[in-house]
Amino acid sequence: MRVAVVAEFYPRAADRVLGVWAHRQALAARAAGAEVRVLVLHRPVPPRATATRDVLGVVRRLAAQPRHDELDGVEVEYVPFLAPPRPGSYGSWGAWAAPTLAVALRRLRRRFPFDLVHAHNAVPAADAVLRARVGVPLVISVHGGDVFHTAPRHPAGERAVRRAFGEARLVLANSAGIEAACRKLGAARTRVVRLGTDVPPASSLRRDGARLVTVGHLIGRKRHGDVLRALWLLRDRHPELRYLVIGDGPEREPLARLAAELGVADRVELAGQLDHPVALARARECSVFVMPSVDEAFGVAYVEAMAAGVPAIASRGEPGPQEIALAGDGLRLVPPGDVEALAAELHALLDEPAWLHDLGARARATVERSFTWERCGEATVAAYEDALRGASA
Repeated sequence: MRVAVVAEFYPRAADRVLGVWAHRQALAARAAGAEVRVLVLHRPVPPRATATRDVLGVVRRLAAQPRHDELDGVEVEYVPFLAPPRPGSYGSWGAWAAPTLAVALRRLRRRFPFDLVHAHNAVPAADAVLRARVGVPLVISVHGGDVFHTAPRHPAGERAVRRAFGEARLVLANSAGIEAACRKLGAARTRVVRLGTDVPPASSLRRDGARLVTVGHLIGRKRHGDVLRALWLLRDRHPELRYLVIGDGPEREPLARLAAELGVADRVELAGQLDHPVALARARECSVFVMPSVDEAFGVAYVEAMAAGVPAIASRGEPGPQEIALAGDGLRLVPPGDVEALAAELHALLDEPAWLHDLGARARATVERSFTWERCGEATVAAYEDALRGASA
C-alpha cells in the first residue's frame, strides 16, 4: 500500500528533534510493508515568544528550510503556509494550510498514487487534508494536542477536530485514555496504536553515577520545577545526586533561576536540545528518568529510557503513563504536583541499589514486550489495512 503522511511536527533542517516520533513511525510502517512519502506543514514564521533580538536569526533559519529532503530514505516535502499567531488562531490553521497542501498532494499523487493519507493530529493536518479534497481514506493519529488543548481552548479548533474525527476512516490514539477522549469528540472508529523505541544492546549500557534525567521540551506542563524542588529536599540524604535536563523551551531561564534560588545550580546541567541519538545516549547513562508532567498523552521519552534499563517516574492519572505502567514494571507513578511524594519515591529508589537495578531490568522487559518500533509498525500497517477495507477498529 502507498501512504502519504501529513504532519506539522516533523524533523527539519533547523530542528532535527521536532516530531521525531512521527518520522520513526513512518520508518516503522515502511519496515512493516507500507510505501511512505511525507508532506510537512511548514510555517516559516517565528513563534510569538521569540525575543526581539532573535527574530531575524529565526526568520533566516525557517526560510532556509529546503522544500525537499530525504530522511533515512523517506522522501519528505516541506509545504509552506502562513497563518496568524498561534494563541488565538491555532484552531483555524488547517484552513490556512489547505491551499498549498492541496497543490502538494495533487502533485505527489501524480507520481506516487497513494491509497490513503495518514495525518498526525486533526488540527491542522487532518483539517487541511479534508479541505484539500484528495478523495482517499483518511487516518488520523492523535497525540494529545487535539484533545488537551485545541478542542477545549479554541471554538474553531473544536469544530475542526469534530469534523475530522467524524470524517476519518480511522482515528489512532496513542493510549486508551486518549482513545476515550477522541470518542467523546465524535470519533466513531478508533484503535490504540502505541509509539515505540529501539532497545539497545545490554552490553552497550553504562551508568554515570547518581543522576536524574528529564528529556522534554522546557514548558510548564512538564513540571521540571518539581524535580528541582525534590532535588533540594534530597540534598542532605543524597549529596552526590545530580540532575541532567535535556531539551529547550521558554522555561529554560525560569528553571535556571529556580535552581539558583534553591542552591542546587551546581547539581543541575541544562544541556539544551541535543540531537536525538546524543540525547538518548546521555539519558541512558543516568540512574532514574523523571518527568512528572501533566496532560501526557503517551510519553515516548519514558519508554526510551526504560528500554535501556533506566526506571522512570511519571504522574499518576495521566493517559500515557497509566498505559505504560499497566503494561509491566519499570514506571513508577506519583501524585501530580506532589514534590514530597516525588522526593520520597526518588529516595526509595536511590537508597536501594539492588532494587533499582532489578526495576531497570523489568523496565527493559516491559518495553521489549510492548513498546518497540517493530510492534508499532505492524500495528500501524494493520490499521491502514482496516481503513482501506472500511472496517472499524
